[in-house]
Amino acid sequence: MVITRMAQHVIKARILTGSHAGDLVLIPRLSLDSSRAAGLPFTLRRCQFPVQLAFTMTINKSQGQSLQWVGLYLREPVS
Repeated sequence: MVITRMAQHVIKARILTGSHAGDLVLIPRLSLDSSRAAGLPFTLRRCQFPVQLAFTMTINKSQGQSLQWVGLYLREPVS
C-alpha cells in the first residue's frame, strides 16, 4: 500500500499488488481500552492506526549489501 492522505482519524491508501491492486482503502484509527481484569483503578485508552512501517530498496542500491538476517514471506506452502 501507498499512503495517499492522512487525517486525524483515518488514513487513505492505494493497494499496489494482488487482486485489489489500484483500489483505494480507508484505514480508521482504533481505540483500545484496558479491561477491568487488568486490575487498574482507571481505564487506560490508547488510540492508534493498525499499520506497520515498511521500507523498500531498488535493485541498484541493494547490490553489494551484506545482510545478517533475511525474511521471506510465502503466501502459500512450497512443495
